[in-house]
Amino acid sequence: MPRATTGKVHHKRREKVLKDVQGFYGARKNLFRTAKDARRKALQNSYKDRRRRKRDFRALWIIRINAAARLNGISYSRLIAGMEQAGITMNRKLMADLAVSDPNAFAQIVNAVKEKVS
Repeated sequence: MPRATTGKVHHKRREKVLKDVQGFYGARKNLFRTAKDARRKALQNSYKDRRRRKRDFRALWIIRINAAARLNGISYSRLIAGMEQAGITMNRKLMADLAVSDPNAFAQIVNAVKEKVS
């Protein structure tokens, strides 16, 4: 018995894959075989990049904290070590937000760290 390629199930699967790849470039959006590979690769990348996003945001927060800390005369590493010694517990996301939105509050934290360290 030959393999059916025009049935309802096959057509639905093809439609589903082609719907997922709308907006892709070139043949990746309208040739089924190419679209299958493009969709598989896109799903792999989306899984991988959900994890990478967390790394990227942490790196961004560290860059912002470092820039604000240097404006206040201390390096990032000394600030973090000093905060630990001073018993100030604050996550990097919150510190980066403070550095951007409220520089005076950030400066107070830096001054508290400088007093404790020296």
